[in-house]
Amino acid sequence: MTETQTTAEAVTTTRPTLLEARDLHVEFSSRGRRARAVDGVNLAIGEGEIVALVGESGCGKTTLARTLLGLERPTSGEVRYDGNPLTYTSKALKTYRRQVQLVLQDPTGSLNPRHTVYEAVAEGPRIHGLPDEQDLVSKALSHAGLRPPDRFFLRYPHELSGGQRQRVVIAGALALNPKVLIADEPVASLDASVRGEILALLLRLRDELGLSALVVTHDLGLAWNIADRVAVMYLGRIVESGPVEQVLTAPRHPYTQALMSVLPESPERVVLTGEPPDPTRIPGGCRFHARCQVLASGKAAEAGVHTRCRTEPLPILPATPEAQAACYYAETTTP
Repeated sequence: MTETQTTAEAVTTTRPTLLEARDLHVEFSSRGRRARAVDGVNLAIGEGEIVALVGESGCGKTTLARTLLGLERPTSGEVRYDGNPLTYTSKALKTYRRQVQLVLQDPTGSLNPRHTVYEAVAEGPRIHGLPDEQDLVSKALSHAGLRPPDRFFLRYPHELSGGQRQRVVIAGALALNPKVLIADEPVASLDASVRGEILALLLRLRDELGLSALVVTHDLGLAWNIADRVAVMYLGRIVESGPVEQVLTAPRHPYTQALMSVLPESPERVVLTGEPPDPTRIPGGCRFHARCQVLASGKAAEAGVHTRCRTEPLPILPATPEAQAACYYAETTTP
């Protein structure tokens, strides 16, 4: 498969695919050059599945999430929901966003301080003209763990704890009865004592409501605790993916290994040199090669792949449920 070849074939997952990116590219103009923020991504989220999208800041995670939400239009490739390509008319997007909802990382910034909890949660149903507004708000607050719901109707964000505010944000998404949540760093702004509660809530929503979720995070520990599958992103592309236990207990890509090494239980710390490259100047060969500890140590040379690492572009990974890594060295060590 060449670097630009897409997986146009149906994606095989253990669950029916609900939301999918196919050979997705998103570019922006930057100082007269084109920044390849998303540079060929295939990703599938199955029904009732939680997928964690992991990587450093600036790797393209948020741009990919915004594109899956229909907030950015792809330069090429497509987003598909329930088997159908996403179209970008106002009517189609409005219908789509009832099914795919965003949960932001900062509940304080997400909530209007002048709106009560009831008004915040009722905003979506009002925009979409849904009947039985109070019933929808009550059910959404209950599902989000704010019970009894009417006790919270007239409260304002400043009267709530950080965890309660995040639950209100989640309730605002649930009020539209979506099928997919896209959660961008959903617990990053919360105290450690509250993080587990919100993660447990997301798991309960998956179990009780059959919700699917894409959880965008830089935290592999979070991914371990919540996800069924994990996709590791570097410089606009997924470089490793698969079942969370398999990827995080035996990471094959050197970048994933480096990310894992910062966890407390890791036996060896890997310190990456330099910063992620400029997305307007993606290096040739493996896009990670300039920072790769395996290449720097001479192991890639011993395996006879060091020249390929520096010069030969890797294929775009397909959206399959099996563990996979875009790495020439990993290919030599696969049993």
